[in-house]
Amino acid sequence: MSYGNLFLYLFMLSAFVSVAAMLFTRTIFFAALSLIVCLLSISGIFALLNAEFLAITQIVIYAGGVLVLILFGIMLTNKISGKPLLMEAHHSIPGMIISIVLFLLLVDAYQKTSFTATESIQLQSNHINHIGTNLMSTYVAPFEVAGLLLLVSLIGAALMASLTKKNNNA
Repeated sequence: MSYGNLFLYLFMLSAFVSVAAMLFTRTIFFAALSLIVCLLSISGIFALLNAEFLAITQIVIYAGGVLVLILFGIMLTNKISGKPLLMEAHHSIPGMIISIVLFLLLVDAYQKTSFTATESIQLQSNHINHIGTNLMSTYVAPFEVAGLLLLVSLIGAALMASLTKKNNNA
């Protein structure tokens, strides 16, 4: 067994354990931390598959940005109510049935797919440079609009949380 396969199985096990922890914990904060571990494990799998751009994007956007906002919201709402937020599973049996069916569909699709690398993909050694160039030249307007939308939503969430806190104190 090569080191690549060993790390692949390690990342897969880490993602599986963190997803299981996310499903079976009752505390939202620990579920969010498990989600961070899962996203970082998936980023490691992308890095092993030589998809560096996806690995870095996974870390920066999901693990770095979105989950910081989730944890910020959890901590802020935890201080408003004064008690820890707990989750309760209401539909665990239908959820397990749906997840097993989706898992079987994914396994079937994986077995029917042939993974062959084409020469055009192998010849592109610096495809990340092309993505970055296109992102900052051709697609700069949608990139800036997405950043502005995220900034406005962050300000709106902070404003709504502060208004909720003021209404509870009054």
